[in-house]
Amino acid sequence: MKSQKLIDKILDELKKKRGAAYHEKHRKVIEKFVEREPISHGVGHAEPENRTFGERLADRVASFGGSWTFIAVFFLALVSWVILNSYILARSGDAFDPFPYILLNLFLSMLAAVQAPVILMSQNRQAAKDRENAEHDYEVNLKAELEVRLLHEKLDELREHKWAALVEMQQEQIRMLEKLLSEGGGGKQK
Repeated sequence: MKSQKLIDKILDELKKKRGAAYHEKHRKVIEKFVEREPISHGVGHAEPENRTFGERLADRVASFGGSWTFIAVFFLALVSWVILNSYILARSGDAFDPFPYILLNLFLSMLAAVQAPVILMSQNRQAAKDRENAEHDYEVNLKAELEVRLLHEKLDELREHKWAALVEMQQEQIRMLEKLLSEGGGGKQK
Protein backbone atom coordinates (compact mmCIF):
# COMPACT_ATOMS: atom_id res chain seq x y z
CA MET A 1 0.00 0.00 0.00
CA LYS A 2 2.87 2.35 0.77
CA SER A 3 4.31 1.63 -2.66
CA GLN A 4 1.07 2.87 -4.24
CA LYS A 5 1.34 6.10 -2.23
CA LEU A 6 4.91 6.49 -3.45
CA ILE A 7 3.84 5.83 -7.03
CA ASP A 8 1.03 8.41 -6.76
CA LYS A 9 3.52 10.90 -5.32
CA ILE A 10 5.94 10.29 -8.19
CA LEU A 11 3.12 10.61 -10.73
CA ASP A 12 2.11 13.94 -9.21
CA GLU A 13 5.72 15.17 -9.38
CA LEU A 14 6.01 14.12 -13.02
CA LYS A 15 2.67 15.72 -13.86
CA LYS A 16 3.83 19.03 -12.37
CA LYS A 17 7.17 18.87 -14.19
CA ARG A 18 6.06 17.66 -17.62
CA GLY A 19 2.31 18.19 -17.99
CA ALA A 20 -0.73 15.99 -18.47
CA ALA A 21 0.40 14.42 -21.76
CA TYR A 22 3.42 12.87 -20.09
CA HIS A 23 1.31 11.90 -17.12
CA GLU A 24 -0.60 9.26 -19.12
CA LYS A 25 2.59 7.87 -20.62
CA HIS A 26 4.08 7.57 -17.15
CA ARG A 27 0.91 5.94 -15.86
CA LYS A 28 1.35 3.11 -18.40
CA VAL A 29 4.94 2.54 -17.31
CA ILE A 30 3.94 2.67 -13.65
CA GLU A 31 1.14 0.16 -14.23
CA LYS A 32 3.72 -2.20 -15.71
CA PHE A 33 5.94 -1.48 -12.73
CA VAL A 34 3.19 -2.27 -10.22
CA GLU A 35 2.25 -5.46 -12.08
CA ARG A 36 5.95 -6.37 -12.40
CA GLU A 37 5.68 -6.59 -16.19
CA PRO A 38 8.90 -6.13 -18.13
CA ILE A 39 9.07 -3.22 -20.54
CA SER A 40 9.96 -4.75 -23.86
CA HIS A 41 9.31 -3.46 -27.31
CA GLY A 42 11.82 -5.59 -29.18
CA VAL A 43 13.45 -2.29 -30.11
CA GLY A 44 16.73 -2.37 -31.94
CA HIS A 45 16.50 -6.03 -32.83
CA ALA A 46 14.50 -7.29 -35.78
CA GLU A 47 12.98 -5.02 -38.39
CA PRO A 48 9.21 -4.72 -38.26
CA GLU A 49 7.38 -7.05 -40.61
CA ASN A 50 4.95 -4.38 -41.76
CA ARG A 51 7.49 -2.41 -43.83
CA THR A 52 6.40 -1.58 -47.34
CA PHE A 53 8.34 -2.61 -50.42
CA GLY A 54 9.51 0.99 -50.85
CA GLU A 55 10.78 1.14 -47.27
CA ARG A 56 12.69 -2.13 -47.65
CA LEU A 57 14.15 -0.94 -50.97
CA ALA A 58 15.10 2.44 -49.48
CA ASP A 59 16.89 0.70 -46.59
CA ARG A 60 18.81 -1.59 -48.93
CA VAL A 61 19.79 1.20 -51.34
CA ALA A 62 20.86 3.45 -48.47
CA SER A 63 22.90 0.70 -46.82
CA PHE A 64 24.65 -0.13 -50.11
CA GLY A 65 24.95 3.50 -51.25
CA GLY A 66 26.69 4.44 -48.01
CA SER A 67 29.24 1.63 -48.04
CA TRP A 68 32.88 1.33 -49.06
CA THR A 69 31.84 -1.38 -51.51
CA PHE A 70 29.69 1.14 -53.38
CA ILE A 71 32.52 3.69 -53.42
CA ALA A 72 34.99 1.13 -54.77
CA VAL A 73 32.60 -0.19 -57.45
CA PHE A 74 31.63 3.35 -58.44
CA PHE A 75 35.27 4.45 -58.64
CA LEU A 76 36.13 1.43 -60.83
CA ALA A 77 33.14 2.13 -63.10
CA LEU A 78 34.20 5.75 -63.57
CA VAL A 79 37.81 4.87 -64.30
CA SER A 80 36.70 2.13 -66.72
CA TRP A 81 34.38 4.58 -68.50
CA VAL A 82 37.16 7.12 -68.90
CA ILE A 83 39.70 4.51 -70.09
CA LEU A 84 37.21 2.94 -72.51
CA ASN A 85 36.13 6.25 -74.07
CA SER A 86 39.44 8.14 -73.95
CA TYR A 87 41.95 5.50 -74.91
CA ILE A 88 40.42 2.34 -76.39
CA LEU A 89 37.45 3.57 -78.43
CA ALA A 90 38.94 7.01 -79.18
CA ARG A 91 41.78 5.39 -81.17
CA SER A 92 39.31 3.64 -83.44
CA GLY A 93 37.04 6.70 -83.66
CA ASP A 94 34.09 4.84 -82.10
CA ALA A 95 34.03 6.58 -78.68
CA PHE A 96 30.37 6.95 -77.71
CA ASP A 97 31.13 9.50 -74.96
CA PRO A 98 34.38 11.38 -75.69
CA PHE A 99 35.90 13.93 -73.33
CA PRO A 100 34.15 15.93 -71.50
CA TYR A 101 31.97 12.82 -70.90
CA ILE A 102 28.54 14.40 -71.26
CA LEU A 103 26.73 11.01 -71.18
CA LEU A 104 28.62 10.03 -68.01
CA ASN A 105 27.61 13.34 -66.38
CA LEU A 106 23.98 12.64 -67.32
CA PHE A 107 24.14 9.19 -65.71
CA LEU A 108 25.80 10.60 -62.60
CA SER A 109 23.12 13.30 -62.30
CA MET A 110 20.35 10.71 -62.70
CA LEU A 111 21.97 8.50 -60.07
CA ALA A 112 22.22 11.43 -57.65
CA ALA A 113 18.63 12.46 -58.40
CA VAL A 114 17.36 8.97 -57.53
CA GLN A 115 19.75 8.13 -54.72
CA ALA A 116 19.31 11.35 -52.69
CA PRO A 117 15.56 10.96 -51.96
CA VAL A 118 16.00 7.25 -51.24
CA ILE A 119 18.73 8.03 -48.71
CA LEU A 120 16.52 10.75 -47.18
CA MET A 121 13.66 8.24 -46.85
CA SER A 122 15.99 5.81 -45.14
CA GLN A 123 17.25 8.55 -42.82
CA ASN A 124 13.66 9.43 -41.91
CA ARG A 125 13.00 5.77 -41.09
CA GLN A 126 16.18 5.65 -39.00
CA ALA A 127 15.12 8.81 -37.17
CA ALA A 128 11.76 7.17 -36.37
CA LYS A 129 13.60 4.08 -35.07
CA ASP A 130 15.85 6.33 -32.97
CA ARG A 131 12.82 8.11 -31.50
CA GLU A 132 11.27 4.74 -30.67
CA ASN A 133 14.51 3.57 -29.06
CA ALA A 134 14.75 6.81 -27.07
CA GLU A 135 11.16 6.39 -25.89
CA HIS A 136 11.89 2.82 -24.84
CA ASP A 137 15.04 3.91 -23.01
CA TYR A 138 13.05 6.61 -21.26
CA GLU A 139 10.44 4.09 -20.11
CA VAL A 140 13.14 1.71 -18.86
CA ASN A 141 14.88 4.57 -17.03
CA LEU A 142 11.60 5.68 -15.49
CA LYS A 143 10.90 2.15 -14.29
CA ALA A 144 14.42 1.91 -12.86
CA GLU A 145 13.91 5.24 -11.09
CA LEU A 146 10.69 3.90 -9.59
CA GLU A 147 12.48 0.76 -8.42
CA VAL A 148 15.23 2.82 -6.80
CA ARG A 149 12.76 5.16 -5.12
CA LEU A 150 10.76 2.21 -3.82
CA LEU A 151 13.95 0.64 -2.44
CA HIS A 152 14.86 3.93 -0.74
CA GLU A 153 11.39 4.09 0.76
CA LYS A 154 11.74 0.52 2.07
CA LEU A 155 15.19 1.24 3.48
CA ASP A 156 13.91 4.38 5.18
CA GLU A 157 11.03 2.39 6.65
CA LEU A 158 13.41 -0.32 7.89
CA ARG A 159 15.70 2.31 9.37
CA GLU A 160 12.77 3.91 11.20
CA HIS A 161 11.76 0.52 12.64
CA LYS A 162 15.34 -0.19 13.67
CA TRP A 163 15.63 3.22 15.33
CA ALA A 164 12.36 2.68 17.14
CA ALA A 165 13.52 -0.76 18.32
CA LEU A 166 16.91 0.66 19.31
CA VAL A 167 15.31 3.50 21.30
CA GLU A 168 13.00 0.98 22.99
CA MET A 169 15.97 -1.25 23.89
CA GLN A 170 17.86 1.76 25.20
CA GLN A 171 14.91 2.80 27.36
CA GLU A 172 14.67 -0.78 28.69
CA GLN A 173 18.40 -0.72 29.50
CA ILE A 174 18.03 2.63 31.30
CA ARG A 175 15.08 1.27 33.25
CA MET A 176 17.10 -1.84 34.18
CA LEU A 177 20.08 0.29 35.20
CA GLU A 178 17.85 2.50 37.34
CA LYS A 179 16.39 -0.64 38.94
CA LEU A 180 19.88 -2.00 39.62
CA LEU A 181 20.97 1.32 41.04
CA SER A 182 17.93 1.55 43.23
CA GLU A 183 18.39 -2.03 44.49
CA GLY A 184 22.14 -1.63 44.86
CA GLY A 185 21.87 1.77 46.47
CA GLY A 186 19.24 0.52 48.95
CA GLY A 187 21.53 -2.36 50.03
CA LYS A 188 24.37 -0.05 51.01
CA GLN A 189 22.20 2.06 53.27
CA LYS A 190 21.25 -0.93 55.48
